Amino acid sequence: IVPHAGHRYSGSVAAHAFQCLEGLQPEIVAVLSPLHSPHPAAVLTSAHSAYATPLGTIDIDTERLSQFGNDLTENWGVMLYPIRMDQEHALEIELPFVQRCFSHEFKLLPLMLRDQSEATARAVGASLAKTLRGSSAIIVGSSDLSHFYSQDIAESLDKEILRRLGDFNPSGIIAAEKEGVGFACGRGAIAATLWASRELGADSVKVLNYATSGDTTGDYQSVVGYGAAVIYRKSESS
Repeated sequence: IVPHAGHRYSGSVAAHAFQCLEGLQPEIVAVLSPLHSPHPAAVLTSAHSAYATPLGTIDIDTERLSQFGNDLTENWGVMLYPIRMDQEHALEIELPFVQRCFSHEFKLLPLMLRDQSEATARAVGASLAKTLRGSSAIIVGSSDLSHFYSQDIAESLDKEILRRLGDFNPSGIIAAEKEGVGFACGRGAIAATLWASRELGADSVKVLNYATSGDTTGDYQSVVGYGAAVIYRKSESS
């Protein structure tokens, strides 16, 4: 789980999570993010065959993407909508981090949730787990935390989200905004990542780092919150 804002401190926070991936060699990397722009579809993906960054090109796993879309529609009644020339930074900004982590060739499964509801997040998580089961895969959930509150308020809202994240509580993360106690623009992406990870055997979350934009700019009147966490399975001996 990593932040997606373009602020340089968000990258520093995100690096704590990506550092946990060093030495792994997944054949596929699934990146889940919100879609910030208006769109009638609930779940979207790229209609292109690859993403390109200054570090190179990442091919999209079109076969697994088709499997995911079919399962999502057949079992959950949610259509996966392909889109071209989207401007969604929350997904794209994670790609250079992944490219720096992995020097081997891998494929990408890009998913964007416009609908942040529990029903959609559960559906995405279940279909993603089914699609990735038996594969060597990494799931990256992309989201920032609170936006444009003072530092004190931001810390209160963000720590509640991070507490629920550390408790492996996807339903609680989605409910936090409605309850008025926390906010994450990609709460559905976080929850779907947790549900998919649980289906694939993960049972623990460790929050690794937290900061706000004010920690870099010195402006604590209006900040954006960033957090990083890793989802994993405890060893039988631990």
